[in-house]
Amino acid sequence: MIDDIRPKADEVASLMAARFGGVRRGHHADLAQMLKRRGGALPRKLRREARFIAEADRVSGQPKLARQVDFDKFDHAHRALTAYLRPLGQGSRFLGGAVNVAASVIFGLMILGALALWIMKVRGLS
Repeated sequence: MIDDIRPKADEVASLMAARFGGVRRGHHADLAQMLKRRGGALPRKLRREARFIAEADRVSGQPKLARQVDFDKFDHAHRALTAYLRPLGQGSRFLGGAVNVAASVIFGLMILGALALWIMKVRGLS
């Protein structure tokens, strides 16, 4: 049971990073860092649950303290957070990323077109 604390906390942290951002590509943040960076994006009740999981993760390295963790409450908090964070699936994240890239490219092309029109106007070509 104690061995499940770290993987579950890492799962919640990665779901938060995928949903809310806050971690550079290729990097990994633990749950305590994610709560500092993007904890405000969670609803208040789930923020409390996430703080409980982060505290359990912090004490999981110390066996005597880790035995004091309420595992029923821990499992309930983990289920609640994953149920909230999971609905945004991999396909939706990919589609959202693709839309962001397309919007950036289109914005860049619009700026380039405006610059080309301005240069043509200054040189008297239009």
